[in-house]
Amino acid sequence: MSNQKPIFEAIAPDFGHSFTYQKFDEATNNKNNTWHYHPEIELVYVNGGSGKRQIGSHISYYTDGDLILIDGNLPHCGLTDVLTKNKSETVVQMLPDFLGANFFNLPELRNIKSLLETCKGGIAFHGNTKLKIGDKIEVLEYQTDFQRLISILNIFNELGKSKEYTLLNAEGFSMKTEVKDNDRINVIFNYVKTNFREEITLDSIASLVNMTVPSFCRYFKKITNKTFIQFTNEYRLVHASKLLAEQKMSITEVCFECGFNNFSHFNKSFKKFTGQNPSEYRNELKTIVA
Repeated sequence: MSNQKPIFEAIAPDFGHSFTYQKFDEATNNKNNTWHYHPEIELVYVNGGSGKRQIGSHISYYTDGDLILIDGNLPHCGLTDVLTKNKSETVVQMLPDFLGANFFNLPELRNIKSLLETCKGGIAFHGNTKLKIGDKIEVLEYQTDFQRLISILNIFNELGKSKEYTLLNAEGFSMKTEVKDNDRINVIFNYVKTNFREEITLDSIASLVNMTVPSFCRYFKKITNKTFIQFTNEYRLVHASKLLAEQKMSITEVCFECGFNNFSHFNKSFKKFTGQNPSEYRNELKTIVA
């Protein structure tokens, strides 16, 4: 069994800079796809493409690009790989107090302060916000350091006013604040990530972290606001969404490739999770990308 822990990513801005800016394209793909965390806030814009996102205990599938804001010390996986087929990926990272301990307490910055409070469990933006802010993030490539700083503040202010967003982890999500639990919960997450295609019993996963089954179930629900079975099945269903969109596999093949051993149960679970059965989901994606 794997006891892989999340990797602590040390982020050091270049000399003379208070934040980091990176842009990746097809020639220089972002290879940081491991489960990792860092104290810096992270704003990520994926221009086009589709793939899986795992932020904390949240797992989902995005299409036509993504715009994500992740709070510091919230473990997450990279959003892109060689199969995502995105045009580019822009990543901006900074410490919460990168402009001084009280800077965001200024009344003119109330929208940004509110945004930083809201993003504790991660936020995904959609609609016109994703399009509009995505364009502004793309322009950062051509700006001076000072212009980038002003633009980032402007971007954060616009995001703070937007209503077009989804909270990725429920209120009360305690993974970040319960730092002492990070090692244990990340062992669990990594095990699911590696073994979701196989049956994972409560006995085996509880034993992995040296807990009894009842204690493990209470612990996991407290940390993630989900049961372990719910979390595991969601991971399988998101992987199914990815396969339906990206692979020419039959729906039956997708079912078993994702760890479901009952086709009827897979169909019912997929429809409950996405609002569509697998064939409807695949057909709708074809009209989107056509």
